[in-house]
Amino acid sequence: MTVFVIGASRGIGLELVRQYLDAGERVIATARDEAGLARLRDLGAQAMKLDVSNPASISGLSWQLDGEKIDVAYYVAGVFAQEDAKSPPTQQAFDSMMHANVLGAMQALPQVAPWVEEAEGQFVFLTSDFAQISGVENSRAWVYHVSKAALNMAVVAAQPDYPTAQFLLIHPGWVRTDMGTPDAPLLPEESVAAIRTTVAARKTDKTGFACGDVPYLRWDGSAFDSW
Repeated sequence: MTVFVIGASRGIGLELVRQYLDAGERVIATARDEAGLARLRDLGAQAMKLDVSNPASISGLSWQLDGEKIDVAYYVAGVFAQEDAKSPPTQQAFDSMMHANVLGAMQALPQVAPWVEEAEGQFVFLTSDFAQISGVENSRAWVYHVSKAALNMAVVAAQPDYPTAQFLLIHPGWVRTDMGTPDAPLLPEESVAAIRTTVAARKTDKTGFACGDVPYLRWDGSAFDSW
């Protein structure tokens, strides 16, 4: 099996690489700097330089994957910020968040999905419970809320164009990473082990809450009951 992880230099992405390699799978993974690439190579992955926030960097992704059959692809790359709705976001802050969390995914999707279709595989996008529009209680991480809701919409809208690939939206939980902070209850290895189990189980099961046949799930496989 060939696994492709976009955004794998640290945290959840790096743990995905580690666990799939430990399971004996072939892994291609991206990082945006030499330190990240070195970490991936040291684990035994095929490392690929990619910065999802830079359109010029991501524009050549398809030809780098030419001829591949990707059984499982992950879009993990993303950024987080705490700002709330008490003040307007700066253009720089908004652009940074939307480029990494939405535009990067939208640019990667049509370049990666055809190779996922070649394997009749799965394309997993790490989203968040912050993407839910129902039940929002406050504006903490205001722009992040918006970016993840937009990511969900982008994936749902794209699924019909790639009928032999299965798209999944998965919230990894609150994970103890640089983004999640040391206060998070889930360890990366716990979240990733559960995600891998959920993805494998969904290979032949599309039941549960979905929109446009794209399941919106938690790391443990439970489905959100609304968007």
